[in-house]
Amino acid sequence: MINYKPFIMQLTAFLVLGMAIMSFTSCVDKRPKKEFITFEEMQDPTGDTLSDWSNVPSGLQASFITIDERIPKSVAPEVAIGKSIKVTGWKGESLSAQLLLWSAKEVNQVEMEFDEFRSDAALLPASVAQARFVRYVMTDEFASGCGHRKPEDFAASLSADMLDNLDHFNMEAKTARPVWLTFKIPSDAAAGTYKGKLNLYAERVFAEDFEIEIEVVDRVLPKPSEWAYHLDLWQHPSAVARVHNLEMWSDAHFEKMKPLMKMLANAGQKVITATLNIDPWNNQSFDAYADMIIWTKNKDQSWSFDYTIFDRWVEFMVDMGIDKMINCYSLLTWNNKLHYNDMEKGELVTLELKAQSDEYAALWGIFLEDFTRHLKQKGWLEITNIAMDERAPEDMQAAMRVLERAAPELGISLADNHKSYKAYPEIKDISVGARSAVDREDIAARRSRGLVTTWYVCCGDPFANMFTFSAPAEAVYAAWHTVAADLDGMLRWAYNSWVENPLTDSRFRTWPAGDTYMVYPDARSSIRFERLIEGIQDAEKIRILRNHYREMNSPESLAKLQELEEAIAFFDTLEPAPDWQERLNAAKKLLN
Repeated sequence: MINYKPFIMQLTAFLVLGMAIMSFTSCVDKRPKKEFITFEEMQDPTGDTLSDWSNVPSGLQASFITIDERIPKSVAPEVAIGKSIKVTGWKGESLSAQLLLWSAKEVNQVEMEFDEFRSDAALLPASVAQARFVRYVMTDEFASGCGHRKPEDFAASLSADMLDNLDHFNMEAKTARPVWLTFKIPSDAAAGTYKGKLNLYAERVFAEDFEIEIEVVDRVLPKPSEWAYHLDLWQHPSAVARVHNLEMWSDAHFEKMKPLMKMLANAGQKVITATLNIDPWNNQSFDAYADMIIWTKNKDQSWSFDYTIFDRWVEFMVDMGIDKMINCYSLLTWNNKLHYNDMEKGELVTLELKAQSDEYAALWGIFLEDFTRHLKQKGWLEITNIAMDERAPEDMQAAMRVLERAAPELGISLADNHKSYKAYPEIKDISVGARSAVDREDIAARRSRGLVTTWYVCCGDPFANMFTFSAPAEAVYAAWHTVAADLDGMLRWAYNSWVENPLTDSRFRTWPAGDTYMVYPDARSSIRFERLIEGIQDAEKIRILRNHYREMNSPESLAKLQELEEAIAFFDTLEPAPDWQERLNAAKKLLN
């Protein structure tokens, strides 16, 4: 009789081992399950939701696309499929690319990971690359530009703009989802071409990979703190406190602002936005500006000024790396008001003062003398300006008289929409509205005296602007226009003047959507902000190449310089040519 017992025992052991191996393999193949917690985007208000997705192949689809395009959320994409991409830049430069995902059916836990990037002789770690899911916010249209708005009167749509900090994403059925890729080339990277891969995972398993080449040009872009481009994006601390439900000026408030303001410093920001008294803009934003300096009229009719918050704010921003200029708003508020604590009355008193009045000159004179003394003590006098924004010429003249008498050592800054910059040739910081050209002779003369001349866009400028519906490349064009017009940089009135629900709805009661902010809460960047930085990097590269070619002074270098100057000249206009995006991309190639 045959004894099957040893055979059965061996078979059982084999099966147990096999099950263990299968279990181990399953654990390796399956990525850890993650909980997906995020906010919901607004519903798509357009007819795009009726788009036909029946021809989309099954499964998650993916392709590289141009960074110049915003993809609708609810339309089945029709793109030329690309599974590889090459980006080129200098050492120290930040580069962008865009991967598009789409699916006819729901796909959960979409994740991305980069491999190392290797050249023949060197390596770039995977950490130089970052993938961020692009979120859709509600936007509107330019229409008539400035003016009060009712949402129902303007065409609404979803715009791909915010770059989220999520490490994975759940995709809805019949939707597209762009992914913004950022490559930060180390300043000490060896020149050469590096190859690596981006690995895409979906439903906790590997989906596919994509080939990426990073060509590192043998030139170095300085770090942002050394960029010459004068960037002035106005900060709004009150908006941060409100959105995150934090006590104004508390430790938690400052802690929450750290990554937001560090991101601004890394864009080359030069200016700290500060306030002198009541909200200078008469609450034109969703949030009023909180006081930074507390004025008090004592019982003996003397005045005292508490600079505690102002000092902490300036010191905080300097610690973030923003230390070239402090612009203090404003000697001319939009409603001619100021307020102070009246100790005799025991109340906060608000005054409306005409700039031409004696009381205006007296009150502001007292403050400015004390402010000058305080700035000297802190060592900030030379970098501080009293700033005015779009004030009438007659009010400016009155304010200038007060400054000349009470605080002649203080600098002055003006955002000028009255074409009156010629009346103030010695103002330290002049920014002229987009529709007011500045004579090149005046720019050169001011620059020779160490004075700054920039330009700005606002709600009335259709191009080159940075609304949430603007073409992404307009932010790059703006920097090329700065160079072409021989200006020192650019001002934009709002870095983070957030609307009521900034994560989902960029529309505002008075201006085209996105006009009030460039970035999002919790230091989330945007396509607009990344492209703005790209343009500033281009401006710095132009500055370096110009100097290099002139120093070489050879027939070859001068020919290259001439070619570059001819490309730059195209952007000395804010009337966009039909092929402006193609011309911009061609000009950018010259820099590499």
